[in-house]
Amino acid sequence: MSQHPLKAVTLTHVRYQKGDQLGHFLAWVSLVPVFISLGGFSSHFIFRRELQTMFFALGLLISQFVNEVIKTSVQQARPETCALLEMCDSHGWPSSHSQYMFFFAVYFTLLTYRRLGLICRNQLIVAYLLVWPMAVLTMYSRVYLGYHTVAQVFAGAGLGAVLGWGWFWIVNNVISGMFPLIEESAFGRFFYVKDTSHIPNVLRFEYENARSARKHPSYKRAD
Repeated sequence: MSQHPLKAVTLTHVRYQKGDQLGHFLAWVSLVPVFISLGGFSSHFIFRRELQTMFFALGLLISQFVNEVIKTSVQQARPETCALLEMCDSHGWPSSHSQYMFFFAVYFTLLTYRRLGLICRNQLIVAYLLVWPMAVLTMYSRVYLGYHTVAQVFAGAGLGAVLGWGWFWIVNNVISGMFPLIEESAFGRFFYVKDTSHIPNVLRFEYENARSARKHPSYKRAD
């Protein structure tokens, strides 16, 4: 990377070379994990409160904890560009961004296939075309912007994929058996936590129940 002035995306401190439009785009791409965490999972808890997705988010937190433990233990330096990025005081192996996105991509893929299967093949294809290119772009952005080496992002991607698959298996073969207990617990009832994994088509189920509630004599329109 040439010694050009660097500019940070406002409020994020992800740096790219001033005037580099691709770098500017990739700087925003590298923030996708932030958008997923703050926008996706936070809004999901507020409006949906599905146990499956809540454990999905918990898995991502565990994955990031594992990443920090490994980084602290291995203490592999970032590439030489870390001086320009003011990141040399942190470690680079494995890449946390790549690990996050590949954990997300693998878990999301397995969960989507489990919920939709072969019934909604077109929806599956659209979902995959959104999540996997974004995971690869995030990985590429960390190398392009100088935050990681190629080996560091591939290590993060590999670890994220393995942890994503492993956590999906644990949640759906071990923890899911406790979902009814969590639903009926004081916590579950207070926060309206629910599990709809036993419903084949949640969208249709909610649509039909919403219509039924509107037609019911006791239905009252909110003021």
